[in-house]
Amino acid sequence: MPPDKKTTLLIRNVGQLVTMEGPVPRLGDQMKDIGLVEDGAVAVAGEEILAVGKSDEVEGHVDLAEGCRVVDAHKSVITPGLIDPHTHPVFSRTRENEFEMRILGKSYTEIAASGGGIRASVRDLRETSREQLVKKTTERLNKMLSFGITTIEAKSGYGLSTESEIKSLEIIRDLNEAHVIDMVPTFLGAHEIPDEYRDKRREYIDLLINEMIPRVASEKLAEFCDIFCEEGVFNIEESRSIMSAAGKHGLKSKFHADELASTGGAELAAEMDAVSADHLVFISDDGIRAMAKAETAAVLLPGTCFSLGSGRYAPARKMIDSGVIVALSTDCNPGSSFTESLPLMVTLAALHYKMTAAESLSAVTVNAACAIDRGRQIGLLAAGLPADMVIWDMGDYRELPYHYGVNLVRAVIKRGKVVIE
Repeated sequence: MPPDKKTTLLIRNVGQLVTMEGPVPRLGDQMKDIGLVEDGAVAVAGEEILAVGKSDEVEGHVDLAEGCRVVDAHKSVITPGLIDPHTHPVFSRTRENEFEMRILGKSYTEIAASGGGIRASVRDLRETSREQLVKKTTERLNKMLSFGITTIEAKSGYGLSTESEIKSLEIIRDLNEAHVIDMVPTFLGAHEIPDEYRDKRREYIDLLINEMIPRVASEKLAEFCDIFCEEGVFNIEESRSIMSAAGKHGLKSKFHADELASTGGAELAAEMDAVSADHLVFISDDGIRAMAKAETAAVLLPGTCFSLGSGRYAPARKMIDSGVIVALSTDCNPGSSFTESLPLMVTLAALHYKMTAAESLSAVTVNAACAIDRGRQIGLLAAGLPADMVIWDMGDYRELPYHYGVNLVRAVIKRGKVVIE
């Protein structure tokens, strides 16, 4: 331990310490290894972890700074801060009316075709003030934090005009400075064809390629570019054209792919060395093999299938067994998955993907970090890394999917500070 660093926060008496130390990413059977330490402790110096391990290896071997805070975990579970690698947090109006329409028999596609869906959120966002959007987005971030989420990927995509997409990305940028949650920004101007371009889609694609992407890149408002590569939205050739333009401007690729049908979106994502392809409900076997070979992460969104009542879920077990990097996310958005709870996704993954608690913890920590190109930087507890942690009100990590419908978070530590308790 560095002799010049003193402990400012010591967490002791940890029943189960989930360090996630080990290979990054976790593939196949490796997902069952969560770096579990019984009777553990964590020492923090400022914003970084100083030491982590067995109590007798940490306590007594670190110097406590004056005023050091000592937290007794009372034999509970500690994990790394959770990472949500696919969210759409910037919106105002919710769409509970569409949820009820689906209950009464309307499909997601039918609702979208009648003017609802993404385009309904676009019309609302364009009319909503920046101040109101900041307020609503902050409320969502606060809820995410309360569920143990310390880092998210945050997409635009409800503006679909240069002005409104820039507005959304600027809100993400500003809140990234103001809020304790870290946000990785993604430009999703290719989320849908907006109303005014329904009969001239080629013009909207040209706008994306020649105006929106260059401006987003030049103003450094996004790290990633995403696209809804799907039947009725952007086809394979359109997606290739748009994402090639994004790559030329230095934006890394993410894909919404194979959510509603098998269209080859996963194969295209792998071909283009995308960091992730998400949804993948209808992914083909060729798509699975291609993603495994390309090391493109699969971000699975069980909350979307659950909320849509589709009854069909992505073939998670086949992906895991084939060596694909598998991560989990809420897909927090106003239409198809309005939830800020990543722990609920762990429960859904257990029931519908047959993933164990250990596999799901890998999917919301180290693998989720890889899905936002942050592998070995966050998502695990190791000396020198940011001190992002969750103390859970449970004695066994397997309780996370089992005890559902309640918030089991006891405390959240972000960069060495207790921000929820």
